[in-house]
Amino acid sequence: MFKSLAVSLGLLSASALISPALAGNGGTLQIFVSKTDQSLVVYDGGQIVATSKVSTGKQGHTTPSGIFSILEKRKYHESNLYSNAPMPWMQRITWSGVALHESNSVPNYPASHGCVRLPGNFAKALFSMTERGAHVIITDDPVRPESISHRTLFSPRIPASDGMLLSDAQLRPTTIDASFKPVQVAMADVMPKAGASAKVILEEPSPLRILITRRGMRETVLDAQQVLAELGFDAGVPDGHIGALTISAVNGFKRWKGLSTKGELITPDFIEALYKSAGRGEPPRGQIMVRQDFKPVFEAPISITNPEIALGTHFLEATDVSRLSGKAEWHAVTLENDLPPKMMKRLGITEPAGDPALHGAASALDRIHIPEDIRHRIEGMLSEGSSITISDDGISTETGQGTDFITLTHRSRKG
Repeated sequence: MFKSLAVSLGLLSASALISPALAGNGGTLQIFVSKTDQSLVVYDGGQIVATSKVSTGKQGHTTPSGIFSILEKRKYHESNLYSNAPMPWMQRITWSGVALHESNSVPNYPASHGCVRLPGNFAKALFSMTERGAHVIITDDPVRPESISHRTLFSPRIPASDGMLLSDAQLRPTTIDASFKPVQVAMADVMPKAGASAKVILEEPSPLRILITRRGMRETVLDAQQVLAELGFDAGVPDGHIGALTISAVNGFKRWKGLSTKGELITPDFIEALYKSAGRGEPPRGQIMVRQDFKPVFEAPISITNPEIALGTHFLEATDVSRLSGKAEWHAVTLENDLPPKMMKRLGITEPAGDPALHGAASALDRIHIPEDIRHRIEGMLSEGSSITISDDGISTETGQGTDFITLTHRSRKG
């Protein structure tokens, strides 16, 4: 998330340009870094706001590619890994040591130990623009966000209340839902005359971070434990972990259905037979996870049609969000991401997502189906800067306590 610029920052250096067009418009910005071009571009929606040269990681210390956000900001920091090297205007994007920061050496080629080096004046100006949570997208070849409209995308809404407030009683700030910040309603001492208008000011909640991905083993086991319990098999407390009771319950069900108890415990045949026996139809193939202020909020199963085809990796961000009008503008970018064969086999994917230029975010959104109750909950929390990441390979190892969803991507193998 970015602060609005109150004044134009003007020309910073030969390698950086700040546009006065952003001044005061409250747009949400995104930082894009291209390792091929050794460049950084800041966007406000689809409009370029700033550009700069950078220097990313050299061979053996390559800067990771993917979708990140700013986790920590310090005006001055010293490296814990490389002899206390100074890192002024540091903006951390992983807890494992990758950051944007000022450097006296920003050549036109990769030269760092993994960080993104910035020219001095630009590093300071960028630091003043950003807040924790701002998105940083790092790719090999340059990409740019494009406007997108799709029925699967969320539209902001005001949570439904029990009825209209037509009393002159003094009201206290109240919380509609535990996941929302207080909504304050100001009441006049004297009832307004007929025809007078009233103004309700809704305090914006923090932006949501939404990940749409494949169901992992934890989610699959958790559901299996619940269904086994419904069928009379004691799998223990549903927790997503495979313990002795879960093993016994799964094997008991397999014997009941004539399935082999040898080899892998949780198999597609077992899951299919389990759901069929419980009258649940097809098992869910997808999962939606929601974070806010770097903390998990909730998660739920969703449906993915044609699950044998990869979804690809896409990032979408909402701007111009108005809960009163129920409208939001979305911009999307599709990232190159090669899935290893073993991962594809584990996820049941037989066909890759294809060329990102031809199979963009809209193609993935066509196949994603979110239950209405989950959609309503998210839309009641949606605010400026909320984002969606779509990825087949789930939560990366960089995602953890005190982070948004971090998605690591890998360049496709050529030839």
